[in-house]
Amino acid sequence: MNARRLLALPLLATLLTGCGIRATEVPTDFGGAPSRVPCSLTEPDLSAQSSRGVPVQVFLLCGSSLVTVDRSVRVPDGTPDAKRRVLVAQGLLDQLAAAPSASEKEAGYTTYVHGGMSVSGPRPEDPEDTLRLSTAPDRLTSYALAQIVCTLSDSAAAEGDGSVILGGPGSSPLRRYECTDDVRSRPGTTEPPSGEVAAG
Repeated sequence: MNARRLLALPLLATLLTGCGIRATEVPTDFGGAPSRVPCSLTEPDLSAQSSRGVPVQVFLLCGSSLVTVDRSVRVPDGTPDAKRRVLVAQGLLDQLAAAPSASEKEAGYTTYVHGGMSVSGPRPEDPEDTLRLSTAPDRLTSYALAQIVCTLSDSAAAEGDGSVILGGPGSSPLRRYECTDDVRSRPGTTEPPSGEVAAG
């Protein structure tokens, strides 16, 4: 009898210890609540904007989709339209490559566009609304390409029809890219639709 009681003790101890583990199987409200809803800025982030410049929006990645944030780019008054387009495009690229502000990082925003990328206008044989990147579009990650296409196509750097003609520094054919709802919601798996553009 005593031997049976002794054998039962380890079993009883195991059952009692298991009680503490069971609680994790049921969802609870314990623990610190997040201080901010992901991908939601409670108010405009003035630290990420310049007091002087043209108000613009750029697309950053948050969660698994693209979300717009407010920025500004500087363009001197009286700049001719053709040069203005390139200056706006360069400003947008610079803003995309800049690290998100502290509040944007806290809300989950990030960017895949690397610094050092430049943009130029059309070559003599290109359509007049062409933008040529120093890195060929097909060498960009799907996230970076989606950010750039959606930002540029929705700006004064493009023709305002939701598309943008992009090329690289080499002789690869130009392509007209579109920013669609699918691209904005799934930039990692959905590439911007594009079609080859004939030289002028």
